[in-house]
Amino acid sequence: MPKKYYIDTCIWRDLHENREDKFRPLGEWAFEFFRKIRKNKDVVLYSRLVTKELLKEFNKKTINEIFSIVKEEGLLEEVKINEKQSKEALKLKNKLIVPFEDALHAVLAKENKAVLVTRDKHFIQFQNILEIKKPEELI
Repeated sequence: MPKKYYIDTCIWRDLHENREDKFRPLGEWAFEFFRKIRKNKDVVLYSRLVTKELLKEFNKKTINEIFSIVKEEGLLEEVKINEKQSKEALKLKNKLIVPFEDALHAVLAKENKAVLVTRDKHFIQFQNILEIKKPEELI
């Protein structure tokens, strides 16, 4: 059975921009992670929230190009956001003092039984409710 991964916006940006920090090849790790997904025929989940966050930096055509790494293989699935999930995210935001968007990403990953792939430190607070990994931990 294929694994499901909900990919946070920062990982999509690492991939597209081939980002690095002082010591780590973040873009290379993201690429290798997506390569493994394609090889294993795993499923990549995203939401309109991911798209909205990517639109702050890129146009729709570029976002489609970014998503094409898995979309062309039929491995990309959009998850819909409903009112119940938004309310749960708001509760988590207030309880954990994290950005609403991060809480919503966590709720979406959890409800879809997906591993949340990110390197955003806000998500550390969600480790007791879902599995959170960095790309390099999955390759």
